[in-house]
Amino acid sequence: MPLSGNLIIIAVTCLISWIGFKDRAFLERWLLNPYQARRKNTVLPYLTYGFVHADFTHLLFNMITLFFFGQVMERFFQPHFGGLGYYIFYLGGIVVSILPSALPNRNNPRYSTLGASGAVSAVLFAYILLQPWSMLLIYFIPVPAILYAVFYTAYSIYLDKRGGDNVNHSAHLWGAAYGVLFTIALEPGVFPEFLSKLTNF
Repeated sequence: MPLSGNLIIIAVTCLISWIGFKDRAFLERWLLNPYQARRKNTVLPYLTYGFVHADFTHLLFNMITLFFFGQVMERFFQPHFGGLGYYIFYLGGIVVSILPSALPNRNNPRYSTLGASGAVSAVLFAYILLQPWSMLLIYFIPVPAILYAVFYTAYSIYLDKRGGDNVNHSAHLWGAAYGVLFTIALEPGVFPEFLSKLTNF
């Protein structure tokens, strides 16, 4: 039985994040500072930032979410791209989710970002597209996935506009949008099925 790609991603992220917790210089090399990336003429940090986290709680919440929903999405994407579909989807989520906030800060040396939240949002919202009426446990309270998606999106837009909390809500939103659009582009039949499920709960 082949090893789960989702578990590989979780294990690698935990390992790299843990090293970053212990070694500040390592963390600085892996996080994304668009200003420094431009000066060094490299795009690699636009990917590596998704494997380091600010603290253990940041890592824990992302990896728990990825563990539960990534398994479903891995099975969905596995047949595509020669079995590499889930890896391509997830790594694409890391890159695409950060571009709208990182690119405008290419001349801002004080802007840095890290964490897998954008890619995890992509996984979660792709799952909601497939299973809109499944129940999610939010602080131990069961909530329909589609209602959570609506609330999460609205609240993230509000917090992104308000700012000041050191959380990249833009990455969460763009990651969610990427997850939905990538899934529909790959399997167009998913969208009419989603609409049908919404009206037949």
